[in-house]
Amino acid sequence: MSGGGVDGGGPPGTGLRVVIADDHAHTRIGIRSALEADGFQVVGEGASAREALALAAEHHPDACVLDVHMPGGGVAAAGQIVRTLPETVVVMLTYSRDEADLFDALRAGVQGFLLKDMDPDRLGPALRGVLAGEAALPRGLVARVLDEFRNQPRAGLLGRRRRGAQLTSREWEIMGLLQEGLSTEDVAEQLFISTATVRVHVSNVVKKLKAPSREAALGMLAEG
Repeated sequence: MSGGGVDGGGPPGTGLRVVIADDHAHTRIGIRSALEADGFQVVGEGASAREALALAAEHHPDACVLDVHMPGGGVAAAGQIVRTLPETVVVMLTYSRDEADLFDALRAGVQGFLLKDMDPDRLGPALRGVLAGEAALPRGLVARVLDEFRNQPRAGLLGRRRRGAQLTSREWEIMGLLQEGLSTEDVAEQLFISTATVRVHVSNVVKKLKAPSREAALGMLAEG
């Protein structure tokens, strides 16, 4: 990760660059204060999903800390950052204990889901843990995640793995954007590739899945 080195003579988070996005200014101040006290460098602050995406694209930070319910949707922004900046970890910071928010965030690829009422002194260590590959979930929601995993039909999980193994990461990326309702032109613009390239990838996916059409392929992937 860029900026991932830690200066042994400074605070634990020294050298780690973070983008914060939350639509409440006082909350951003609190997050910034907690992170900077732990040695992190806050390189940008935003108040919406759009601003979060722009800041992430500009700075390529080590981590993004996003509110779930900010304008434009924090989870939607998280998913796009995960796809376009795989070296940046994304952590949701929220008051929500709603399981739907948690699972939506995890499906989007976030690496942490933290609550805003946590002790501010724990934010820096939790974020460093995520950057080191550790999970960061509220204790009260961990059991719910495990229950959800245990309740998944084994055949379904294996089926998704076999189907997913057929596609390249770029094919998954393109099909995921199309599933979100983006047009071929929108996908090309977002990924900085030509529309012809998008169509080639889609055609390859249709052939791999033996689907009769693009729509059928999207439906098969949605079913997992």
